[in-house]
Amino acid sequence: MFTIKRRINFFDCDPAGILFYAKLFEINHSTYEEMIESFNLKNDYWDSETFVVPIIKTDGEYLKPVKAEDQISINLSVTLLKENSFELTYEWFNNGGEIVAKARTVHIFLDKESWSKINIPEDIRAVLQSHRRDYNI
Repeated sequence: MFTIKRRINFFDCDPAGILFYAKLFEINHSTYEEMIESFNLKNDYWDSETFVVPIIKTDGEYLKPVKAEDQISINLSVTLLKENSFELTYEWFNNGGEIVAKARTVHIFLDKESWSKINIPEDIRAVLQSHRRDYNI
C-alpha cells in the first residue's frame, strides 16, 4: 500500500464548497504518479519506447462530503494483478479516520506501436506486487 496526505484546496471544490466530482480522479491520478515515481524504475514508465499504460476502466464512490481545507490521507493499493493489466484501489480518509471516498482504476500494458496487449515487464510487476492487497470495492 502507498499512502499520501493531501490538503483539499478551495479551487478543488464546487460552489457548494465540497470536492468537485472530477477532482477525485485528478487527485487519484496524481497519487498514482507519485507511487510510480517511488518505484525508482530503471526505465521511464511515462515515456517508454516500448509500451503505454492507458486506463481502461474507472469508477468512484463518494461516501461523505470532502470540503475545502480538509486534510485527507489516500491509501493506494494494487488490488488485482494480471498478466498484462492491474487494478488500483484508492481509499480516502479524513482526519477522524472515516472513509470519505473510494475509487478504482484498471490499467493495461500495450505495445507502443501495435497497441496490442503485452505482459507487464518483470521489474514493474515486482514493485506492483509489493503494493498488492486483496480488496473488493
